[in-house]
Amino acid sequence: MARIAITCLQSFLKAVNLVAGIVGIAMILYGIWMIRVWQRDMEEQSFDDFSSTAPWFICSFIGIGVSFCLITCLGHIAAASANGFCLSCYMVIIFLLLLLETAMAADIVLNSDWEKDLPEDPTGRFHDFKEFVKSNFDIFKWIGIWIISAQGSSALLAMSLRAIGNQGHKYDSDDEFPPARLPLINHQVQPQPYVINDPLFATKNDPVKPPTYAWNTNNK
Repeated sequence: MARIAITCLQSFLKAVNLVAGIVGIAMILYGIWMIRVWQRDMEEQSFDDFSSTAPWFICSFIGIGVSFCLITCLGHIAAASANGFCLSCYMVIIFLLLLLETAMAADIVLNSDWEKDLPEDPTGRFHDFKEFVKSNFDIFKWIGIWIISAQGSSALLAMSLRAIGNQGHKYDSDDEFPPARLPLINHQVQPQPYVINDPLFATKNDPVKPPTYAWNTNNK
């Protein structure tokens, strides 16, 4: 029964964990597209302006996408192996990621001047992305809820898989050893074999005595 539960949890964890991988790949592709657009815009400017430009937003966007893909790989390895250490590392990373996302969402909602905390983006890609999110706010809201729900579900599934996996290994190790106590019913004691040695005869100087036999027990 424990083996079936572990297999089901592994399948569910792989499926839910795939959401982060899809989001990461989409962010990487969008970041590559922004780089192509930025390079095309920079071709019309001078070389000095091109060298002084630092596209921090594009690099951060691609970095977040790569991080999501790495977390997805870790989650897939942890789900496939059901290793306690891998599952623990995966749960810690997901928990820290949820805390970071919650802090960022709280700062955006509560702080009206949150854009001033960010450095200036000379490429203009951050402004375009912000306007794109505002124009499709309902879609991005459900995407955010979907991502948060998938991450929370991944952490809960990993926790359940780790707990059931530890119990399954415990039961398997108990089956490897025979019971310490023997059953009281139908318990038959095997008789120990006996070996008869040669008779011991008395010497000439000793009085005549009847031959004696020594009975030895062969211990296993």
